[in-house]
Amino acid sequence: MIIPAFAQDIRPEHELLWEVKGNGQTSYLYGSLHSNDKRLFDFSDSTYYAMENTEGVVLEADVFGLFDELDTRRGDIRMKFDNQGEPYTGVYTPTRTVYGDEDGMPQFLDAYFQQYAGNANKSFFALETVESQIDLFSNLPLPDLSQLRIESMLTTKEDMIDLYLKGDIYGLDQLLRSSLSIYPDMYKEVIVNRNMQMATKLDSLMKERSLFCAEGAGHLAGPSGLINLLGSKGFQVRKVDAVWFNESIKEKKFVNRLRTYSYEDADLGLSIVFPGKPMEVLDTNKDYLKRLIYRDFGQGNTYEVEVYTKTIDVGLEDLAERFIASPPNSPARKIRLQNGGEAIEGIADAYPEGYSWTRILMSEDLFIVVKTYGGNKYMHSPRPFRFFDSILLH
Repeated sequence: MIIPAFAQDIRPEHELLWEVKGNGQTSYLYGSLHSNDKRLFDFSDSTYYAMENTEGVVLEADVFGLFDELDTRRGDIRMKFDNQGEPYTGVYTPTRTVYGDEDGMPQFLDAYFQQYAGNANKSFFALETVESQIDLFSNLPLPDLSQLRIESMLTTKEDMIDLYLKGDIYGLDQLLRSSLSIYPDMYKEVIVNRNMQMATKLDSLMKERSLFCAEGAGHLAGPSGLINLLGSKGFQVRKVDAVWFNESIKEKKFVNRLRTYSYEDADLGLSIVFPGKPMEVLDTNKDYLKRLIYRDFGQGNTYEVEVYTKTIDVGLEDLAERFIASPPNSPARKIRLQNGGEAIEGIADAYPEGYSWTRILMSEDLFIVVKTYGGNKYMHSPRPFRFFDSILLH
C-alpha cells in the first residue's frame, strides 16, 4: 500500500498489521482481541485496504458455528408492563456479555471479521475447531502459586486494551507470559504449540490465495510468534504502518457498507435482512421446513426465523397460542403490516432465552415464526421491529 502525502496520521510503532508475501500471493496477518470494545474498531485505512484486497478471511476458529447454542448474555432483562400490556423499564443499564456489553459493537472483533467475510461473499477458513479451544482452557492444571508475581495480579483488562490500542504486540506477549506463568507449561500449550500448528495451516492456505488472517495479537510476536514462524517458512513478512487518511479510502467505504446480509429463498418466496449471514439449522426431529439463526455475540442479540408448512386451516390466533408464550398481563395482538397484510406479535417468556419479541406471519401455504431477543437495551429499542419489518413473504 502506497502512503500518499495527504495521510493525516501515521503510526509506525503500531504493529498489528503485517504483509505476508509468498508463492505469488500477498496476504495480511492482523492481530485481533476477543472484545467488542468500540475503541478496537477504529481500524487504520491500511487495515481496510488489506481486508478488501484479499480473497478470503482466516480466523482461529469458526465462532459462527456456535450460533445455535451460545447465548453470550450475562444478566437478566428488566421488563415491566403497564395497564395496556406495553413493556417498559426505568433502567437502561447495558447487559453484560462474555465479550463486553451492549454498549460495545454488535460482534466482538474476531466475529466482526467473520461477519464481513459472509456479507462480502468471501471465502472463510478456520485454523482450529471451537471444541479444541474449549478443551484447552477447560483443562487448566492447578496453578503453581510459587510463580505468582505481583504484576500479574495487578493486570487488568484495561491494561491489555491499552497495549492493544498502541499496537504493542511485544508488550502483549509479555503480558501473556506473566499471566500464564502460574500454570506449568501453559504458555507453551496456549501460545507456542498452537502457533506452530497455525503457522503450518497458514503456510498451506497462503500459498493458494491471498488472505486476511486475523489471529489473536498475543500470537504474533516473539521467537515462537506467527511473524517469525511464517518468515522461517520462506514468506517475506514486513510490518505495514498504521495509516489514517484525511478522507476515507474506497476500501473503507465499501467495507462499512456491508452491514447487513440479504437472505433470499426463491422457492419459499422469502426474503429477510439479517445483520450478517445466518446459519441454517438442520434438525430432522423438528417439523419446520427451515430454521435460520444469527447472533450478535458482542451485544448478545439473537435473530431466529422458522418456516412451517401450513397443513390445516389455522388462524394467526391459533398459532399465537402455540408459539407465543405471552405473560398474562401482555397478550399477543394482531397488527397490520406495511404491505397491507396481517401478523400477530408480542412478548414471549420462555426457557431458556427468557423474554423475546415474537411475530408470526402467514401466507396461503406457509407460516413463519420470527423471534428476536437480546440485552436490556435491545429489548426496549426499535431494533426488534426493524428486523421484523425486513421479512417479506412474496
